[in-house]
Amino acid sequence: MGETTSWKCDVCGYIHQGDLPPGSCPICGVGPDMFSPFSIAPAKPQTSKAWRCTICDYIHEGDSPPERCPLCGAGSDMFEPYEREVVAAVQSDVRRLVIVGAGIAGVTAAENARSSSPEVGIQLVSSEPGLPYYRLNLTRLLAGEVGEQSMAIHDRLWYSEANIELVQGQVLTIDREEKSVKLLNGPTLSYDRLVLASGSHAFVPPIPGSEKGGVHTLRTLDDTRDILKCAAASRRCVVIGGGLLGLETAGALHRQGMDVVIVERFGRLLPRQLAEPAAEMLRSHLEGLGIAVRAGVNTEAILGGDTVQAVRLVGGDELAADLVVISAGVRPNSYLARQAKIEVDRGVLVDDRLATSDPDIFAAGDLAEHRGIVYGIWPTAYAQGVVAGANAVGGAMSFEGLPFSNRLKVLDDVDVYSVGQFEPTDGSYRVVERQAKGTYIRLVCHDGKLVGANLYGDTTMANMVAEAIEKGTSLGAMPHFTEKYPELLQQ
Repeated sequence: MGETTSWKCDVCGYIHQGDLPPGSCPICGVGPDMFSPFSIAPAKPQTSKAWRCTICDYIHEGDSPPERCPLCGAGSDMFEPYEREVVAAVQSDVRRLVIVGAGIAGVTAAENARSSSPEVGIQLVSSEPGLPYYRLNLTRLLAGEVGEQSMAIHDRLWYSEANIELVQGQVLTIDREEKSVKLLNGPTLSYDRLVLASGSHAFVPPIPGSEKGGVHTLRTLDDTRDILKCAAASRRCVVIGGGLLGLETAGALHRQGMDVVIVERFGRLLPRQLAEPAAEMLRSHLEGLGIAVRAGVNTEAILGGDTVQAVRLVGGDELAADLVVISAGVRPNSYLARQAKIEVDRGVLVDDRLATSDPDIFAAGDLAEHRGIVYGIWPTAYAQGVVAGANAVGGAMSFEGLPFSNRLKVLDDVDVYSVGQFEPTDGSYRVVERQAKGTYIRLVCHDGKLVGANLYGDTTMANMVAEAIEKGTSLGAMPHFTEKYPELLQQ
């Protein structure tokens, strides 16, 4: 086989396989005149050159970074070189692969299963209508920064050319003895191997009144459409939850012209990502923009008749609201695995190959629990999709975990980064803090190594810190760093 002619979008780097360019780019929406010929050699190297967005972890393949990230909108300066392992073709007796779930873990599993096994039949089951899409872009859609046409991970032609069958339906049961998956009002799909990648669902605390009209969660494309419809006829919004998604949602609705209040039950915003000084700086910034924050208080009830009119806080304060968005975290969609008697704790238990207690069933993404951790973040879902897809068709890849890190832009003008263990648990940890106007740095070391960091306002050293933590680099091997922060070496 010779080289396969494809087309590369000059704007965002999307690769389209086919003799002609597509009518429009499914990621950024530009027309066919913005595509250039791109050749893909059938014999792939062991690694491929790529670029990782340090804001949202989007992976762009190519010799240079894109001008702008198609997911979060970050510029080319926010990309770092990234070499990922290319899945080689394997010999396997697997003929039928079913993947349940069409988020980034499921789609990536399908891509890598196809790279590993050109002949295996692949069925990708999605519980949502339409094409699989980038969930990370939902808040950008909510803010009006992107349109629905740019949400899809791949266009329909891509699935056809990759010989991956998209199946729309809700999975009812898994029959492990018969090796089949039963769909609601649909066919029964037989498999040799199965990948569970059905993700997670929004958690709604038992708040009285949460069933009222105008109360929403944000997890799907339909959720976003419903919120936008409600927002068009509303002026006052309360976002319950001050985590990552809550802040992004609040910022998006603020851009739509709404009066927004964030209610966070912990004493500070982003309690899992920011130390208290950084969280206070973030709070001041948001309030300066006109977004109100009520931290350290619980929601008692959502008030109104059929539709929401206000939110009552513990203590009696009431916040007028035409729209409420509950952003209280997610829970793994592990019910199918439980029903099938696959081992489950908080998530579906997997080993380093991402195999479950059934060796013919793999799991990846938000529903997987690996070494006691349910990550619930995009970069891990992507990485696990690579491994699960390859191994499901006979590969021998291993997932050994990823360091917890978050890098984001709050309302497009504040850089925030957290990685590792930034809160010390006892006196054996050394903490170095520096705060200036608009910036905050916290570095945490233990046993002569960096173990965590918080950066607010200036995240230029994020990549260096992350690499040192991931590799377990000794502070003694970082002279330029310790010269700048000598307190790290003090006894």
